[in-house]
Amino acid sequence: MEKTFVIRHKATNKQLFAFKCGSFKLCVEIAVVFGADLTWADLTGADLTRANLTGADLTRADLTRADLTRAD
Repeated sequence: MEKTFVIRHKATNKQLFAFKCGSFKLCVEIAVVFGADLTWADLTGADLTRANLTGADLTRADLTRADLTRAD
């Protein structure tokens, strides 16, 4: 089942990107492909196992407890 996932700014809670898809991981990957600015993104606890993050700007992003196992 698809739902709308939202990536928010870690300090202001402002919406940085949103997409209707099957998982938060897929939402992050699509945001990267679309060139979304993920600077300061709150990715706390995200399961990004094997995610393709090539070209992503995650400067100051909160990756606390995020699983980046085998992420590119």
